[in-house]
Amino acid sequence: MQKTMPGRRAGLVLAALLIPACSSGRDAAPDPEAAPVREVAVAPAAGSEPAAADSPVSARAESAVESGTSRDQDPRNARSIGSATAPITMYEMSDFQCPYCRRHAVETHPKLLGEYVDAGKLRIVFINFPITSLHPNAVPAAELALCAARAGRFWDAHAMIFRHQQSWAALPDAAPYFLSLADSLGLPRAETVSCLQDPAILAAVRQEAEGAVRAGARSTPTFYIEGGLLEGAQPMDVFRPILDSIYAVKAAAR
Repeated sequence: MQKTMPGRRAGLVLAALLIPACSSGRDAAPDPEAAPVREVAVAPAAGSEPAAADSPVSARAESAVESGTSRDQDPRNARSIGSATAPITMYEMSDFQCPYCRRHAVETHPKLLGEYVDAGKLRIVFINFPITSLHPNAVPAAELALCAARAGRFWDAHAMIFRHQQSWAALPDAAPYFLSLADSLGLPRAETVSCLQDPAILAAVRQEAEGAVRAGARSTPTFYIEGGLLEGAQPMDVFRPILDSIYAVKAAAR
């Protein structure tokens, strides 16, 4: 598949022939005997037609992912990393239980920080997009991350949740494990429990997932980068030419 950024987006091609991503059409069907989960969002079918590059999806994607977040959990604050004046903003639409999202978080995210975020070129905004038909523990993981965000510890929680994904992904009830992660982060137990029971947290996860769908995401991870969508846990060899080209165009326009 190929998606091309329109006009002022420098005409870049975001290409991924074999997409390393989680989607309701790419993974095995969920176990019918598994415990019921709270439905948040269902990714569009993998066989559905992708939006054309010049369609309204690209034009409205940024507002969609923004509107998919509650005011209490503004991604420009607690769940963004990098300078607010960075010339490039990348929205990462991700599922904490997706193994490909973990691959990105563990292998590629640190390199993006070192090469682009720390250099003031890139700001990353995390958007929850749990695919609940495949990942029953993705929603409670996202809820823990949002509660950590309230305490100013989102990125610490992000790293810990992904790092220990294999320990909690298959648990029939992951809540106790997530509380132990909160304890390891040093989050106050009473406040964390109260936050996890707050209906606004689940509503925020739902709103973000709906915003990700409106932005054109069909699988996780998906990255919205200045007008284009990049799907899958792509290596730095894919990210570098995209980010370098956008940065060069913006630098030349100053």
